Amino acid sequence: MLRRVALSLLFCLACASADAQTFKNLTHQPPTGALMTYQLTDGTVLAQGGNENDWYVLTPDISGSYQNGNWKRVANLPAGYQPLYFAASVLADGRFVMMGGEYNQNVFAFTNLGAVYDPIANTWTPLKAPKGFDYIGDSPSTVLPNGQFLLGAKFKKLMAVLDPTTMTWSSVPYTGKNDFNAEEGWTLLPDGTILTWDVKKHPKSERYIPERGKWVNAGNVAADLWEAQDCCGCIPYDPNKPCYQPPGEVGPGILRPDGTVFADGGVVGTSKAHTDIWTPPSAGDKTGHWTAGPDFPSGEDAGDTFASLLPNGHVLAETLSGSLYEFDGTNLIHEPFNGSGSVLMVLPTGEILVGGSAVYASTGTYQASWAPTISSFPSSVTRGQTYQIAGTQFNGLSQANQFGDEDTTATNYPLVRITNTATGHVFYARTHGHSTMGVATGSAPVSTNFDVSSATETGAGTLVVVANGIPSAPVSVTVN
Repeated sequence: MLRRVALSLLFCLACASADAQTFKNLTHQPPTGALMTYQLTDGTVLAQGGNENDWYVLTPDISGSYQNGNWKRVANLPAGYQPLYFAASVLADGRFVMMGGEYNQNVFAFTNLGAVYDPIANTWTPLKAPKGFDYIGDSPSTVLPNGQFLLGAKFKKLMAVLDPTTMTWSSVPYTGKNDFNAEEGWTLLPDGTILTWDVKKHPKSERYIPERGKWVNAGNVAADLWEAQDCCGCIPYDPNKPCYQPPGEVGPGILRPDGTVFADGGVVGTSKAHTDIWTPPSAGDKTGHWTAGPDFPSGEDAGDTFASLLPNGHVLAETLSGSLYEFDGTNLIHEPFNGSGSVLMVLPTGEILVGGSAVYASTGTYQASWAPTISSFPSSVTRGQTYQIAGTQFNGLSQANQFGDEDTTATNYPLVRITNTATGHVFYARTHGHSTMGVATGSAPVSTNFDVSSATETGAGTLVVVANGIPSAPVSVTVN
């Protein structure tokens, strides 16, 4: 990301009726704004403040409302690390990992510094870069189904995985990669492979197969998603290195419930910004193929922007102007709201948190087959204790949130929500130790652990597992 997004408060451009999409400002705005947001497994939201080094958590109110939630400042990053535009993910153990930064301490740096946040201890621990990763910057990343954090080097094809148990890096093969990782995004697919579409080698795309350590052809995009980068010329970042000439930008890619990927891009020359839909391989199609989707209206640019999967299966896409569009599988529907170019992230309520300052809610709902199911659970729990729960589709059908390259805010992990029957009050139980971090796991049995907080009200209640804003059917539970 070379285009710095202005930080501003969000606002509703039009009032919405009760049966239409809604856009509501948070009652309590983030103290210094929110550049990035991440869903933690205890139901809170971790946010990077507008000063880059200040971090906060948003806690929903007693009724489970994030709109009426409250902000609290948490620990600062380690000294010397103040990044902007970085690779990051929430791990299966509930910690948050971040690596690199296009800027560090307000200097264009492609830093290879990193850190891990422990929300229980409220501490950051420095994390060294993998071997050979001299520059990470705004690099692509994802968590693999086995829980390892996969990271790409900025100026190379180099890739490495972080083992969360040992906190050690290992290099992985990358045979078949068309070009370096800069400015490209990664979309995790149901089979555990990763889809990307090229910037330097556009309109090519490829798919990474972790078990084989190999990238394979995924076809050429039908309508070019690449956008030339002409903002900055050749940018110096190290006196001992040649300056960096940005190869361009692309937009985000969102895996949809039907198994296709919706991708959007930037403006090429005087044309409109395009979208494409990728269909995975089948018996008669070994690579998968791309089909052109609808174009954005003239003047809109969706390169290097955010998108999220709504519970109704639509994709909410944001343009650089801040306009919000819903892709319903056929059309791009322009919503009468402006997100100010801010980060998008699915909340457990099914709303989209926009820039940490507002919540967007769409019409329609999910299909029953998309929801998690619970097959094994404790009927009675005690505050302060840990329990296991099992079922299917705990991680949802998609990572649900994406950006053109860095700034990914994936939410494909289970949350556990307990509602007290007598009071209606809502409490989240911190989850950890997910059996998988894959997506669209279907009928395969999965599980996670959850910690019942000391604040949870005692008595009869209901419990649900939530994935990407879609809850399971409730089960009865007694809290002791």
